[in-house]
Amino acid sequence: MLDALLPIIRAPDWRLTTAEILYHMPDHPHVLQTFVWQKDDLAPSFPNLTDFLCFWQREIEGPLHSVRVASAALLAPAELRYSNGVFTLH
Repeated sequence: MLDALLPIIRAPDWRLTTAEILYHMPDHPHVLQTFVWQKDDLAPSFPNLTDFLCFWQREIEGPLHSVRVASAALLAPAELRYSNGVFTLH
């Protein structure tokens, strides 16, 4: 019975991935510009982000300075918070 559930338990970890990319402007190398990339990606290898960064280095003139990555699970348990007060508006 447990063997039938293993594919469900080992489901891929798809996450909403956001990358903040800092790069040097081609005309002014001392100036940094920001680009934000967001897509569903597979953690922890992030193949879509890796492909995009390889494309960037191959096709775009602005050299990369740094990349900051954040990701959030697409499937997560619901979070409930209870309130301890009553608020009245007019």
